[in-house]
Amino acid sequence: MWLFKRNTRQGQEKHHSDLVGTCLNRHSVGCVIFSDLKMSLADPSPNRTLLGIGYALIGFSIFSIQDATVKWLVATLPVWQVLFSRSILIVVLCLFLLGPQRAVELARGSSRTQLLIRSSLILMAWLAYFTASRSLHLAEMVTIYFSTPIFAVIMSIFILKETVGFARWAATIIGFIGVIIAAGPAGSTDFIPVLLVLFAALCWAATNVLVRLIGRKEGSLSLMLASNAIVALVCGVTLPFVWITPSLNEALLILMLGVVGASGQYFMFEGYRLAPASAVAPFEYITLIWAFGWGFLIWGDFPPLPVFIGAALILASGFGLVIVEALTERRRRIA
Repeated sequence: MWLFKRNTRQGQEKHHSDLVGTCLNRHSVGCVIFSDLKMSLADPSPNRTLLGIGYALIGFSIFSIQDATVKWLVATLPVWQVLFSRSILIVVLCLFLLGPQRAVELARGSSRTQLLIRSSLILMAWLAYFTASRSLHLAEMVTIYFSTPIFAVIMSIFILKETVGFARWAATIIGFIGVIIAAGPAGSTDFIPVLLVLFAALCWAATNVLVRLIGRKEGSLSLMLASNAIVALVCGVTLPFVWITPSLNEALLILMLGVVGASGQYFMFEGYRLAPASAVAPFEYITLIWAFGWGFLIWGDFPPLPVFIGAALILASGFGLVIVEALTERRRRIA
């Protein structure tokens, strides 16, 4: 029975990897930009679409809890330790679902070099993002993070040699203006945390482009296993030098962080499996609302006006990109 379930899961994850393989970095932002929208469920029923949107909303909301939890933990614990704890818990879950043999296959497979590069980018992104969370308001951090799809569009031009029309350029420019406005911490001359988040966004965008460039040879859970295994391995090496024994409350939060990270990705994958990417992607921007809410409820943060203005411009840019992709795909189908 266990073998049957494991093989079924592997078959399902391989079948849907073309769409969700680009969505494993943090949330799924930028996924709609690079998905071909050619799934077996390309024309799902309204009920399936609504169910997919519901799953995705749950996933995006859960990810907002992850960001808040990380910000709380890194205030007292080393970033390396928090990142190791999160990743090792996700690795254990992936091994439970896929079986230990899958890890051996990944290590010996033809994609191991590409997986190593991609995992290294994810590691750098998480380290930068977690470190920046010590200094920035949650809303500031998440707002700047949404520059990821903008970087992805620019990279697609120079690396993938994709043609970008006027609408995409307009959305990209508006988004960058929003990032510049939001990235200026009010009354502060310390731009290092802002640069760290921008660097993280750049790395996440690069992983999206890398998946498109090298092809999607592995399934979703396999990509999750590989990236988190590399992160856990590298961060684990540092533990003897940075380890701080967590309190009971911190240990419980660390455990919750792993569960939240894995469950958030699961609901997100299910959302993109059941509904078209163009229907789901706009709802990711709910994480901005959650970020403002959690920041105010937990830390009493009320971001300065530039963050609100920047967030509004980034929202407009993101929705614009989604609409352009949806209209382009519709014209392609009609033709």
